[in-house]
Order: sequence, then C-alpha cells, then structure tokens
Amino acid sequence: MKEIKKVILCGIGAVGAVYADKLQKYDPENFRVLVDTNRLDKYRKTPIYFNDTKLDVNYITPDDTNFAADLILIATKMTGLDAAIDEMKNFVKGNTIILPLLNGVTSEERLAQAYGWDKVLYAYFIGHSSVRTGNKIKHDGINTLVFGADKNPDERVEAVKNFFDKAHINYKVPNDIRHSLWCKYMLNVASNPTTAILRMSFGEMLENKYFMKLATKIMKEVQAVAKAEGVRNTETMIDETVAHLHTMVPDGKTSMLQDVEAKRTTEIDMFTGTMIRLGEKHNIPTPYCNFLQEMFDIIHENQRLHKNKTTES
Repeated sequence: MKEIKKVILCGIGAVGAVYADKLQKYDPENFRVLVDTNRLDKYRKTPIYFNDTKLDVNYITPDDTNFAADLILIATKMTGLDAAIDEMKNFVKGNTIILPLLNGVTSEERLAQAYGWDKVLYAYFIGHSSVRTGNKIKHDGINTLVFGADKNPDERVEAVKNFFDKAHINYKVPNDIRHSLWCKYMLNVASNPTTAILRMSFGEMLENKYFMKLATKIMKEVQAVAKAEGVRNTETMIDETVAHLHTMVPDGKTSMLQDVEAKRTTEIDMFTGTMIRLGEKHNIPTPYCNFLQEMFDIIHENQRLHKNKTTES
C-alpha cells in the first residue's frame, strides 16, 4: 500500500470541522474539502469559523477530475451519505481508502456496495461533542478517530496509522472494530433521542436514576440485535457503554439535542429506524425504539407545521 498524501473530506459540520482544521494545518496543498457548487457559494459568502478562527480550506467540486485521493474521510450526516457517494466518484482510484465517520452501523456497507470492501474500513468518531451555532463551531480538542478492518493485520490500516501519526490525528485501532462500532451505536441510540426529547445534558442524564434505567432498557434492545447481527462479546457491551457515558462533559449536549433546539432535521432514522428494521429482520421486539421513533415523528411534524405557518405569515 502506497503512502497516503492526498486527502478529501466530505462534510464540514460538527465532526468534519475538527479534521478539516487538523488536515489544513498539516498539509494544505494535498487536502481538499468536497462540496457541491451551492455549498461552495454558501461557504464563500459565510465562512465557517472553528474555535473563533476562520476555517480557510481548499474546496473541490464533484466535477473536478484532477485529484486522485489516497484517503477519503466522510463526515456528513447520514442524510447526506447518498450524495457524498455520488459526488466522490471522480476521486476514488485503485488504492483509495474510505473512512466513514458517520454515526450508525450501516454506512460502511452502503459505501462497500458502491466502491467495494477493498476500499472501505470501519470507522467512527468519539470525543466530546462540538457546539455548533450557525456558521460557528467550537470544540474542546477531546477527539479520537477509531477505525479498523474485519481481519488483522491489514495494510490499509497501517497506511492510515502512518498518515495520522504524521498529521497528529488522535486514533485508536481496537482488536474488534465491529464490537467497538456497535458499542458506539448503543451509546447513540440510548442517549441521543432520549436527551433530545427530555432536553437533558450528559450530566443530568447520568445523575437521574430513572433516565439511566430507561437507557439500559434501550441498550438491551441494541444488545439483542447486535448479537443477531453476529457481533462478538455482546454480553459486555452495556457495561462498556455506561462507562463511556461517564467520560462525557457533564454540561455537554448530544448532537440530536442540538439539532432539535436549532430546529434542524435529526438523524433519528439512523438510530431507532435502523434498530426497528433490524429487529424485524431478526424477529426481535424493539418497543422502546419504536416509541422513540413515534416521538420524533411528532417532533418533525411539529417542526413542519411551524415552518409552514411561518412561511404563510
């Protein structure tokens, strides 16, 4: 596997901005942020500020044919994945490695369907949540990119590790990446929708015994589905997830709570929607996830009605 030099980032939101900042500082000549023409115009008119500094990066549009990416990082929301898959096609070459940093457990498979498993590694972001207000993003620097392959050793993993070492990007390569990925998914399913509905911070969530009782019931649904999906060592997942929750900043907010507060579209389908579909696939009941999905149907409908009234007035 050749040395990684040319890197593309898809998505420059709360997570993407963290890595745009790092990669721009490391090697701006070989780093590009992929955007369509509409977003390019938007970012030129209203630049993104990361920790109060203008994020001055080199953008590239999907019609460019002169940039062969060694590594593509995808940090869009799940709702933007299909567009990213299509827009990155000119930059995927023979040795390109793709790392999806999206929440959930389905993005790797969707990318592999488009470009092949030989190009896709499992990956996710862990760390403290960014706070996004309009075009301003703040992050405290606590972040790790977790990635790996189904089987080790893998020369693609080694190539990415070598590049991240040079770019000063924090990373972790677990012994069992699918187990780790599903633990992150368990954390998200149990904490994102619930805190968004109840408007609770991480600290409030952890201090409330009734909240944690509910969260554990949701985790058990994820645990059962994970086992059916072939994830190993599922019996330890709940303890691992609870331990990870205790590392979060007490006054921090989940990304979904931030989305609801800002009246943005949420990623509920990626969390409870996926759980419901996989539960049906394996004939596993998911009553708590079903209830959360219904609650968000109400939230989204209320947003739509309010938007229509605002437009009419």
